[in-house]
Amino acid sequence: MKVAYVTTDHPLARQDDEREIALAAWLGAGIEGAPVNWRDPDVDWSDFDAAVVRSPWDYILYRDEFVAWAHRVASVTRLLNPAPVIEWNTDKTYLRTLGVPTIPTHWPESGTDLPEWDEYVVKPAVSAGARDTIRTTDRETAAGHTAKLLGEGRTVMVQPYVPSVEQEGELSLLYFGGRFSHAVRRHPMLTGVAETAENRATLRDPDDDQFALAERILAAVPHDLLYARVDLVRMPDGEPVLIELELTEPYLFLRSELAAPDLFAEALAEMLKG
Repeated sequence: MKVAYVTTDHPLARQDDEREIALAAWLGAGIEGAPVNWRDPDVDWSDFDAAVVRSPWDYILYRDEFVAWAHRVASVTRLLNPAPVIEWNTDKTYLRTLGVPTIPTHWPESGTDLPEWDEYVVKPAVSAGARDTIRTTDRETAAGHTAKLLGEGRTVMVQPYVPSVEQEGELSLLYFGGRFSHAVRRHPMLTGVAETAENRATLRDPDDDQFALAERILAAVPHDLLYARVDLVRMPDGEPVLIELELTEPYLFLRSELAAPDLFAEALAEMLKG
């Protein structure tokens, strides 16, 4: 089986240190994987038995083009995750429609349309890696950033900063082929503390309520998924809530769990046989 490992030639892709790990595991499962730039106009996607979206991390600069690309590729080969999932998941307005406990989110229509919170996180609905995201205790700063993003024609999300991120951390649960693989406590991105190889992620066992919420979230997605990352935080009252559902190009923390690369490859092989 010949499968495209979808990436980009943008410098952001240099951060993809999981590519060789994944491709080696795929090969062990009888899958010939090859990195392919999603924006390369000369690629014939029908040459591949499937295309797996992995690190096209410049898509946020070309979101409409990326969604159109996904549907075009899906018309000639199998795209994983599927094109409707990619279209839905690349705009965080999906948080409005999941019907599960999520972090409180305000969708402002103007810079003055903000709730009274002690601390704000302001970000665009199409974003990745905290791009164009700020954290501030100053309401005027939050309002200014909101107005700036709205002025650029972008949908804006305003959320309260959750202090538990710095104590308990943000928990990411990883699934391959609908089966749980592993979970990590992720380095909080908005603390001002630099991320290092040592603090990037720590393997964790989710609590029962976190497992239950993750399963409920994935059950709300009406598509078969090759991979999924469910990012949870705890609110001050202890309730776990969804902060983000990563179904497009998540970092999978394959280095954190020894069995994870093979589980990923096995899930891919099973889907290709189906």
